[in-house]
Amino acid sequence: MTNQPGLDPTFYESDRRAYDGAFPSEPLALYTAKTFGWMFLGLLVTFSVSILLIGSGLIFNFLRMGYAGLFLLMIAEVGVVMYLSTRIDRMSINMARGMFFAYAALNGFTFSSIFLVFDVSILLFVFGLTALYFGVLALYGWITKSDLSRLAPVLTTGLIFLAVCWVISMFLPIGSFDRVICLGGLLVFMGLTAYDTQKIKHLHAMYENDYAMSRKASIFAALQLYLDFINIFMYILRLVGRSNRD
Repeated sequence: MTNQPGLDPTFYESDRRAYDGAFPSEPLALYTAKTFGWMFLGLLVTFSVSILLIGSGLIFNFLRMGYAGLFLLMIAEVGVVMYLSTRIDRMSINMARGMFFAYAALNGFTFSSIFLVFDVSILLFVFGLTALYFGVLALYGWITKSDLSRLAPVLTTGLIFLAVCWVISMFLPIGSFDRVICLGGLLVFMGLTAYDTQKIKHLHAMYENDYAMSRKASIFAALQLYLDFINIFMYILRLVGRSNRD
């Protein structure tokens, strides 16, 4: 989910003819701001789709499909992320953006069901807490002089642990262990948020003279940050929901 794709400089010839040498490289601060801008637009798409599904009642038609609908949705989401991750160096800039927003829209189906379970005030509280948590970690990743790439093996192990726990929870009740998983998830995505933010600097340096690749790398970085934010939100929401039940 957070692995960097093989971003080699091969891309559509139309992109090369249109952009090579036509645009000066952007300052790092502007490049970073645009990357976070794409991330926030993705979150806006997810939120808008969720509201539309709830307001129109279409979410109930989706829920009637049961596990089959959820399974198809999961396959579609994983498929979009994998395709974007492995083919981003070969697709056009507009295709990369389209795939990113397609994933954000699909995720709106998942989030629409949350509105049926939790009160809006709780969701707003968790969103504010997530934004604060995410913002602090992103700022750390931006200003730190430490090389956070050293954390990659630990973070990868943490993601594997979370994935295994998620699969187990589909078949067996995990009870109070869920709190431990949530805390572990927050720790993992704490590191990933800082790490993914720092990677923006590396991508800018690598592709600052390659307009098309720098834009596509920015979209992929935005996807990684989007996933970090979404996962932090979900783990905090699970903790809050569990506290309300206890």
